[in-house]
Amino acid sequence: MTKKEFIDLFAKTGEYTKKDAEKAVKLFLDLVEQKLVEGEPVSFIGWGKFEVVTRAARYVRNPQTGKKMKLKEKKVVKFRVGKTLEEKIV
Repeated sequence: MTKKEFIDLFAKTGEYTKKDAEKAVKLFLDLVEQKLVEGEPVSFIGWGKFEVVTRAARYVRNPQTGKKMKLKEKKVVKFRVGKTLEEKIV
């Protein structure tokens, strides 16, 4: 599902116009992004948790050439699913 499809689905609930749904989704995503940039985890009890973690530098092999390459350390966003959501998925 794309962001546009999500906004359309959000608007179809009848609670919001498409314009208001777009504003609400944008605001939500902006706030989550802001907190992650600040280094704070964003947790929704039962649903999941977003957090920034540092992935260590490591060596990998290019599958096409077989050449060994070093990847630098970098920060990535990690999502851990909450218990309630996990139970619904499984």
